[in-house]
Amino acid sequence: MGTSQSREDRITDSESEEDYEEEEQEEEQYDDALSDHQNAQSSSSTSSGTSKGLDDIDAKLKSLRLKYNSPQQSSPNLKNPVKLYHHIGGNTPKAKWVISEKLTYYRFTKISDDGDDVSCWFLEVGSKVKAKVSTEMQLKMFGDKKRVDFVDKAVWALKFLSDEEYRNFVTQFQNCLFENVYDMEATEENKVKVYGKEFIGWMKPEAADDSVWEDAEDHSSDSTPVKRSQELMEEFEEAANGGVQSLALGALDNSFLVNDLGVQVYRNFNHGINSKGICVKFDAGSSRIGGNSSNSTPKKGLLMRAETNMMLMSPAEEGKPNANGLKQVDIETGKIVTEWKFEKDGVDVSMRDITNDTKGSQLDPSESTFLGLDDNRLCQWDMRDRKGMVQNIATSDSPVLHWTQGHQFSRGTNFQCFASTGDGSIVVGSLDGKIRLYSKTSMRQAKTAFPGLGSPITHVDVTYDGKWVLGTTDTYLILICTLFTDKEGKMKTGFGGRMGNKIPAPRLLKLTPLDSHLAGNNNKFHGGHFSWVTENGKQERHLVATVGKFSVIWDFQQVKSSAHECYRNQQGLKSCYCYKIVLKDESIVESRFMHDNFAVSNSPEAPLVVATPMKVSSISLSGRR
Repeated sequence: MGTSQSREDRITDSESEEDYEEEEQEEEQYDDALSDHQNAQSSSSTSSGTSKGLDDIDAKLKSLRLKYNSPQQSSPNLKNPVKLYHHIGGNTPKAKWVISEKLTYYRFTKISDDGDDVSCWFLEVGSKVKAKVSTEMQLKMFGDKKRVDFVDKAVWALKFLSDEEYRNFVTQFQNCLFENVYDMEATEENKVKVYGKEFIGWMKPEAADDSVWEDAEDHSSDSTPVKRSQELMEEFEEAANGGVQSLALGALDNSFLVNDLGVQVYRNFNHGINSKGICVKFDAGSSRIGGNSSNSTPKKGLLMRAETNMMLMSPAEEGKPNANGLKQVDIETGKIVTEWKFEKDGVDVSMRDITNDTKGSQLDPSESTFLGLDDNRLCQWDMRDRKGMVQNIATSDSPVLHWTQGHQFSRGTNFQCFASTGDGSIVVGSLDGKIRLYSKTSMRQAKTAFPGLGSPITHVDVTYDGKWVLGTTDTYLILICTLFTDKEGKMKTGFGGRMGNKIPAPRLLKLTPLDSHLAGNNNKFHGGHFSWVTENGKQERHLVATVGKFSVIWDFQQVKSSAHECYRNQQGLKSCYCYKIVLKDESIVESRFMHDNFAVSNSPEAPLVVATPMKVSSISLSGRR
């Protein structure tokens, strides 16, 4: 556990991959000879011995200058000159940057990608680097240092000889990235086609109106972010009986892990969660969901009815998230009470995800409805029959969920994930990177549709008040402010009205190239969440996401602040690299903050729960120093 370090910022020319010691000695000889030459020149003596000494020194200088001419002198015709550095040592105490090539060149070339008919832009640096231009490179810019860092099987850095050359590189990189993503040249006209005129801040961040970010910053006494001198503390860890698939946190007494055996019950405490030694097991006759065709373990659990019931969802086919039905578990009796079918107008339908009607509706003891999402469907399901009564499971041969409202869209929406606000508004993420906002009164047409940045949205979350949306992609998180001022001067969110042409640019949350490389082979972000509140007037304080063996935590207030040091000297969309990392010894399944009820007085946040396939841990963000 710890904070993202600044070690990747410290880069010098003092070490190279080859003959470092020899070069260091020769450079010292050069400096000594130069000093002798200057001293001799300043002397008023004209003796022959002195002249001979000067000749010797000049000869020595000439031999040494061959190695240490300036880049412009040694390579006057070199196009796009750069210094190339390589990071070695990982996260060990001996980690450091070394010079890979003292002077080389870079170029962007368009070539076929692994025999594909479509050509893509690649970045080549001398003979050492050849990387497809993509967000997977995790390019990080250091404008004040005229430098960029990136990942290509290792961690590299380029240092430019002038500010102009640095800015030219960044512009070329961003244009090549746009073309690789959208298969069109990065012209102003094409950017308008992709983003729309209303989203000028997305294509020209420097022209965006950031005032809404400042207006939305929370200055209440309730907000107590983690200070840099504070650390993640008091980790409590225990075995999870293996095969953990998902985490279902409760706001009341209990939380739950869905694993290969069933649903494991945990007790909620201010310091985290502890196993109660109770497991609702799947018996042989009723361990599958969605009919006899399903042969997979439940992947998701949704708490309902004051957290006394859980809806378990399992894919109908291995490798695909879509399910044909649900299994309802009564937590208090430990029994699976029924299997539900998804059906509309007498026809079976599938769902890829389910969620509660609102952020806090799982606490409602009378809750009988929940939301469903499929590739081209957004709807609400009801466990009651059309007369408003809960169906009699014992006498129903085939209990069917009632489609109360929703819409089946034409092909092409490619919905992937969704979440609800405190008042029941809905945010939906799509395969093409779009993020749509639906009001609580209509699922037919989005009030606002953000264009995205080309990467598929794999997970989405929203704050209780609906002012902020967090989208997860494989390589970054995107934070969107939904606030805008309507024609009457009133502040609204994009869930309740069309945002017009004053839509602020989003902000990106990323790993540094070094941390991205250290996260391991499975270094894709997943499951980005805000901390959890279910009360008006309370503000979420942190954001958390999982990547490989890392749980990554951002301070929400810090990310929102336009004065944050991460944003200085950046070109393009603002990206935040300040975070804390929880490191586990195996890939993490899910990381979530407990409900705000469990935040104690000396802590700025409720405990973080981290689940791996074999263990579950609770991490306290202690207020102690």
